Amino acid sequence: MVYRHIEDLIRDSSIKAVKYSWVDANKISSYAASAVIAAEDQYFFQHTGFDLHAMQASIDKYMEGGQLRGASTISQQVAKNLFLTPSKNFIRKGLEAWFTLLIESLWSKNRILVVYLNIAEFGDHLFGIEAASQYYFGIHASQINRSQAALLAATLPNPILLRAEQPTTYLLKRQRWILQQMQNQ
Repeated sequence: MVYRHIEDLIRDSSIKAVKYSWVDANKISSYAASAVIAAEDQYFFQHTGFDLHAMQASIDKYMEGGQLRGASTISQQVAKNLFLTPSKNFIRKGLEAWFTLLIESLWSKNRILVVYLNIAEFGDHLFGIEAASQYYFGIHASQINRSQAALLAATLPNPILLRAEQPTTYLLKRQRWILQQMQNQ
């Protein structure tokens, strides 16, 4: 959120309001947790902060001439979002690994997931599942259904480009894939 304000100041010397509201675990629909796990980190409850298989698959694809894609776990994203900037360099990735290890050793998986749902960016200056649920659907995070949760999770790779209020064909296809993955979990 602070990083967004810094970007605002650099871009046009003003600060755009952030929409944000923290909610406790018991005020978040179980569909929201299921959707972000399906979309972002299907081995969340099995790994200790790093999905080595996803990392290796990303490296293999890159070595075969493909584009390097992200392989960050939810724990890594919490570490980055809480303590670091979204810049991409080896120093930041090293710090992210350190913070991920700390988070994984100090917090339960459920705590990590609740923090993630409360700090993830779901749109331009729109942070957390509660703010997103109210903004897009006019309801509390505890009330979102499977389809709504999957749509919000579908935006997470790039919530500025992938907009829940104007879902593209790609976003709707991603939502359907997430719904299928939720059913498979």
